[in-house]
Amino acid sequence: MSDLSKLPVTVITGFLGSGKTTLIRQLMQNPQGKRLAVIVNEFGDVGVDGEILKSCAIPDCPAENILELANGCICCTVADDFIPTIEALMALDPRPEHILIETSGLALPKPLLKAFDWPDIRSKITVDGVIALADAEAVADGRFAPNVAAVDAQRLADDSLDHETPLSEVFEDQISCADIVLLTKPDLAGPDGVAKAKAVVAAEAPRPLPVVEVAEGVVDPRIILGLNAAAEDDIDNRPSHHDGADDHEHDDFESVVIDLPEQVDAATLAAKIETLAKTQNILRLKGYAAVQGKPMRLLVQAVGARVRHQFDRPWAPDEARQGRVVVIAEHHDVNEEAIRKALVD
Repeated sequence: MSDLSKLPVTVITGFLGSGKTTLIRQLMQNPQGKRLAVIVNEFGDVGVDGEILKSCAIPDCPAENILELANGCICCTVADDFIPTIEALMALDPRPEHILIETSGLALPKPLLKAFDWPDIRSKITVDGVIALADAEAVADGRFAPNVAAVDAQRLADDSLDHETPLSEVFEDQISCADIVLLTKPDLAGPDGVAKAKAVVAAEAPRPLPVVEVAEGVVDPRIILGLNAAAEDDIDNRPSHHDGADDHEHDDFESVVIDLPEQVDAATLAAKIETLAKTQNILRLKGYAAVQGKPMRLLVQAVGARVRHQFDRPWAPDEARQGRVVVIAEHHDVNEEAIRKALVD
């Protein structure tokens, strides 16, 4: 059991598009009477996730309790960004009773756990649990976490495949560090896909992990909050591909921020994004846009060629109707000129 005098923190990790922001929105709407605070570690130059969350802030999690760290991976900026942010949240009146941290989709969770061992915060904070979200359809397809036998077969067939891809390593590290796995979008995967995804998670996990199917982020908060895992004291039992390394790099990925002019309609923008994903191998896109004749802001999210959009809130009277999206791809796939041309021209 963790020291009840310490402020509990839940780390929410998962690959790009796994549903972390959706989950946090649901927790904010159903906080079980707790005062929540949220730290968003956005990858890229625009705080899209923070903007989304602040738009649905409620009294138990007001906008001032939602802070963004957009200057790089949270575990790489501990002294400059992370500790001051934690201290700022703890200085609020009233003080939060639980902190949620949404990591970047590219983050390795173990270095973040090590950050909680810093003397400045160890006496004040405990990691209540690490929640890993996994897209059931993607995992079932073997895109992010191929099993050992499949990887070995690929290596035998293709001499160029002599190591794990960066995407699979990120996924495996997140599963290895987790206390519970939420398998998202089970409706898209179907029963067979869910079964395959659960088998992959079980194969990658260093110990038996509970796996819960979650659609649209809806899960009983009692399942994932109050785990009392004290994960900062259990680091050695959470193996990583990067154990022994002094640091880690994100050079395998790159983000591009694109300002969007007002759109003719939502369907046309969605079609552009779908085409972009297919022609430029885009991993993830998220952001918002203005649509002609519509008083509401259009929220857009895409995982590969799967695009979702909805109107989320009215544009403020003093707010420029300017759209903006962040596009993430593996470094060798990024062609900023082509991305901008596909979305803007």
